[in-house]
Amino acid sequence: MPISQAFTRQHRLLTGSQYQTVFDQPEWKVGLGSYLLLVTRNTQPQPRLGLVIGRKRAKRAVDRARIKRRVREQFRCRQQELAGLDIILLVRGRIENPDPDQVTRDITRLFDKLLAKCRQA
Repeated sequence: MPISQAFTRQHRLLTGSQYQTVFDQPEWKVGLGSYLLLVTRNTQPQPRLGLVIGRKRAKRAVDRARIKRRVREQFRCRQQELAGLDIILLVRGRIENPDPDQVTRDITRLFDKLLAKCRQA
């Protein structure tokens, strides 16, 4: 039976306390351009993702939704590699009219950098 790559409720950080745990004690910080990943280990077999994309960083709702969609898709495809991690993606700089392909490339490179750091540890 193939392993599911769905992005379910179990794969999301849901509560403020779950977010706070990662914000307070990140084991790794990985940045690239306007994006920053805060990562800590969790006690569960599946990885969990949280997104923080404020209105100050991406003014239009369509831009915020587009970024979130691309991040979730990259996360969904890499679940097996990211097992046991809690990850928060922060958008630090202003993003106006993001090119969807560029967002995908940036997020792919960001996850690649994270996996390289995890392998070193």
